[in-house]
Amino acid sequence: VQLQASGGGLVQAGGSLRLSCTTSGRTFSSYSMGWFRQAPGKEREFVAGISWSGDSTNTQDSVKGRFTISRDNAKSTVYLQMNSLKPEDTAVYYCATGRLAGLGSYLQNEYTYWGQGTLVTVSS
Repeated sequence: VQLQASGGGLVQAGGSLRLSCTTSGRTFSSYSMGWFRQAPGKEREFVAGISWSGDSTNTQDSVKGRFTISRDNAKSTVYLQMNSLKPEDTAVYYCATGRLAGLGSYLQNEYTYWGQGTLVTVSS
């Protein structure tokens, strides 16, 4: 299973970015997906998760109303739309595959395969 994340970059505070993560080697539509991030000197944390069907999402409180997770099963791709970015959103963002028929849990141990990460830098 391979995950390829893209879309990171440098953006000013208040700006937007959309991250993409394309998966191969697995029936994408059967598994939940998640986005996590790791800021310098901090532990990796959950950002958002989405169920296998896309009907249910789960978002960390600090990004609610600003970040939206979605998926396109036909393209085997999960997205993270990030709006109103803040300097504290600066981190390496990782996508990961979750459980079969999963709901997009915040628990890292429910995610099996991880992408290589894409760096998001938000300047003040």
